[in-house]
Amino acid sequence: GFCTNLLLLQTPENILAQTNSKTEILCELKKEHAGVYWYRWSQERQNFQFLIFSSLLGKATYGTNISQDKFGVHGGNSHTSYSLHISHLHASDNGTYYCSVSQSSQLLLGSGTRLSVVDVLPLPQKTTQAPLSKKPMWCVTKRKASSKKG
Repeated sequence: GFCTNLLLLQTPENILAQTNSKTEILCELKKEHAGVYWYRWSQERQNFQFLIFSSLLGKATYGTNISQDKFGVHGGNSHTSYSLHISHLHASDNGTYYCSVSQSSQLLLGSGTRLSVVDVLPLPQKTTQAPLSKKPMWCVTKRKASSKKG
């Protein structure tokens, strides 16, 4: 079975990346382990896909049809932090990525990192405008509330 666990801390929680760019996901382990597994959950295909296993010696084992050019794992010397590198990003890479360690026939999953690949990244201006557009809405709801009281 799978269980999510606080012993594996994944960062960041969400990634928005552009097609053909690359990204990385960090996994910090607070538990002894023999190596780290990486999986992807695809909402579209409704399946967990095994991507790559990285042993303590740094040897990588890839899942079926997983491109070695696309995925790579870099392990910290301390064996407590690992990062999954994904390059040549494509819409088919969308999904939630989990680092995982095996413990007494269970797979402990990290907190998950959701990756969304888009052709064009949204302009940073939009984020500064968002709070402004929210304010008038807040005023409207407040007015409605006060008129109900009256």
